[in-house]
Amino acid sequence: MFIGHFSAAFVAAAASRRAPSLTALFVGAQLVDWGFFTFSLIGLEKMRIVPGITAMNPLDLYFMPYTHSLLGTAVWGFAFALVALVKWRDVVAAVIGFLVVMSHWVLDLVTHRPDLTVAGGQHKIGLGLWDHPLPAISLELALIFGSFLYFIRRTRGPIVPPLILLGVLLAMQALNWFGPPPVEAGPALYLTSLAAFLILTLIAGWVGSTRWHKREVGLAVESLHR
Repeated sequence: MFIGHFSAAFVAAAASRRAPSLTALFVGAQLVDWGFFTFSLIGLEKMRIVPGITAMNPLDLYFMPYTHSLLGTAVWGFAFALVALVKWRDVVAAVIGFLVVMSHWVLDLVTHRPDLTVAGGQHKIGLGLWDHPLPAISLELALIFGSFLYFIRRTRGPIVPPLILLGVLLAMQALNWFGPPPVEAGPALYLTSLAAFLILTLIAGWVGSTRWHKREVGLAVESLHR
């Protein structure tokens, strides 16, 4: 799962005008992967390339208890919620942020081979949808298109910025699916992944600055955004 994770950000932004900014929600949706690739750079978590380990990618994510255990994800979620609470001074924003972060583990549980844990340890779980390319691709596309359309319907503003964001999301996902697979787990892979998250987050920030929730629409808001 890659861009499908961002579906939680789109849904959250569309569902409530009290949600954190789209920028923050894009960070929250991939927060544990931000952590994983950063920790991998410094050796706290580990992965390796094993060709054929799944039908869709060669990633053996064999040690990631601090980010991809259920407990670890919850800790990241609480930290994100605390930051949201301080920034927006809104419990609803904090709860929404927490749920967006937690959605990452749920979606990974569906797609990953057994490499997730509940609280670290040796017992690993994962439903393994990555071994079934057609359902995996269909799920990812359904999540991103469904959430994007929901976001467009529930917000107002120019359509071009969100379409650009959608186009970049799909281009990156296509490269992930159909481009050459990584041959080595190392700094180049980790930094490339972090750069992709950063690019998408920056574009999401631009989109968020051009759209507003339909419940906020009024004469003052409409005149401001014309």
